Amino acid sequence: MSDNEAEFREFVAARMDALRGLAYLTCGDWQVAEDAVLGALAKLYVKWRRVDNPDAYARTAVVRAAIDETRRPWWRREHAHSHAALPDRAVPDGTTGVDDRLHLRSALGRLPVKQRAVLVLRFLDGLSVQQTAAALRLPEGTVKAYTARGLDALRQILGVDPGVDERLEGRHEAAI
Repeated sequence: MSDNEAEFREFVAARMDALRGLAYLTCGDWQVAEDAVLGALAKLYVKWRRVDNPDAYARTAVVRAAIDETRRPWWRREHAHSHAALPDRAVPDGTTGVDDRLHLRSALGRLPVKQRAVLVLRFLDGLSVQQTAAALRLPEGTVKAYTARGLDALRQILGVDPGVDERLEGRHEAAI
């Protein structure tokens, strides 16, 4: 096994779970997320020696692949049918942990895919506006607008007052 192949295997072993989580939060489907990650890693493998920042490349490729998958007509049709009849579940007041993470994931799934991708990259992956814009090939102003609209939509879905953003930010890392 060559040194490049060994480095690539180490990279995949270290980043696979994080990339899969990023893809899932972007598209909302574990199977699509797995496909997006594997496709992105296949592209990265071919370019491994030429890529300066493999982590950024992989993250960008995964988000783009997950977004592309959600644009396919069969995905929209299957996604609409698979989540249409999910029952509502009451969450006891004051609880944290799994219930909060599930509620936040569900809320993220109700956002448009590009808003969701921006929020996931900004708040769950910790990227700056500039890094998010580069990853999604969007202008920085668009990233800022998607961030504001996405956060407003999440506040409305979650029933959070605009002045209580620290609750959202305190839970964001636990959502992965």
